[in-house]
Amino acid sequence: MVENKVVAMLLAGGQGSRLKALTRKIAKPAVPFGGKYRIIDFALSNATNSRISDIGILTQYKPFQLNTHIGIGQAWDYDRNVGGLRVLPPFTSEDGGRWYTGTANAIFENIDYLDELNPQYVLILSGDHIYKMDYRQLLKEHQEKGADVTISVIEVPWEEAPRFGIINTDQDNKIVEFDEKPKNPKNNMASMGIYMFNWVELRKYLIKDSKNPNSEHDFGKNVLPDMLNDGKKMYSWNFKGYWKDVGTIRSYWEANMDLIDPDNELNMYDKDWRIYTRNRNLPPHYLSRSSKVRNSLINEGCTVKGEVRNSVFFSDIYIEKGAKINNSVVLSDSIVEAGAEVNNAIILEGVTVKKGDKIGEEGDGNIYVVTKKGFTIE
Repeated sequence: MVENKVVAMLLAGGQGSRLKALTRKIAKPAVPFGGKYRIIDFALSNATNSRISDIGILTQYKPFQLNTHIGIGQAWDYDRNVGGLRVLPPFTSEDGGRWYTGTANAIFENIDYLDELNPQYVLILSGDHIYKMDYRQLLKEHQEKGADVTISVIEVPWEEAPRFGIINTDQDNKIVEFDEKPKNPKNNMASMGIYMFNWVELRKYLIKDSKNPNSEHDFGKNVLPDMLNDGKKMYSWNFKGYWKDVGTIRSYWEANMDLIDPDNELNMYDKDWRIYTRNRNLPPHYLSRSSKVRNSLINEGCTVKGEVRNSVFFSDIYIEKGAKINNSVVLSDSIVEAGAEVNNAIILEGVTVKKGDKIGEEGDGNIYVVTKKGFTIE
């Protein structure tokens, strides 16, 4: 066993039903984001930049596009003969085939994988958040505290705290209480769903939880409270930086808009902490003489002849002369015809906005999701 060896387990099977049309055919972690990425790229890139050599990707809901995107992990330097990346879907066992029934169950079902790697620590990650984090800092805190588990937490606005699992601690950041989506939270430090476990302890509690017929087999609801009740050493680690749970249409739109904010904390241009992805190898984008583009991200293969402001474009998009796009996220292979105007929208892949159509009013406060069948208002 390599000293201090960490294996990451990335939970990427979420349906993301609140993203509606965006996740109708793909898993939430595979949803396109930021012009050229997918949501899962952030957790994967964090693991790469944190020098974690082994990572398991646990898939479930509509995994085809996610699996195609991940491949053998080459984009993140995980295509290795020893260690590297493994995709871990649900499988048939002697008890028959079954889906993962919870976050803890997903890890329990892959105990054999972890036993083979024989790590000292297991890092549990979610594949549906936008952030940059050096997991080595979390490990350092975990080791210095002599913890059995360390949970990464972030300060959220008080009005949003009831949506999260709130971690109550003492002055030394030792966890004294879990408060799952409280109506009246005692603080606004929310769990990020990022856990560093000692593998020996986690293994015991996964087996214990699997035998409990009343458990939902969830980390936040079952395993972590059980460890706390048993007096295990549990600490929080305060993360400082950008983090966004893109679980709704509005939060997804906002996170994309954050990228074109000059004061954005995420900094996609940081050469010391790159976000890696699988590229389509398209030609450069083209801005014609008639185009007017301001404060926007335009990806490869796009042709822009119209007006674009405060928007994020994915690849192979065609904007005709006279078309106007404002405050919008436009996914790949879309067309906006001459005279059309789009405001505050998310245009899905392969959609054509017809000549003369008008979607939304600038500053009206709504988000418009545009599909091949029309648009809905969020």
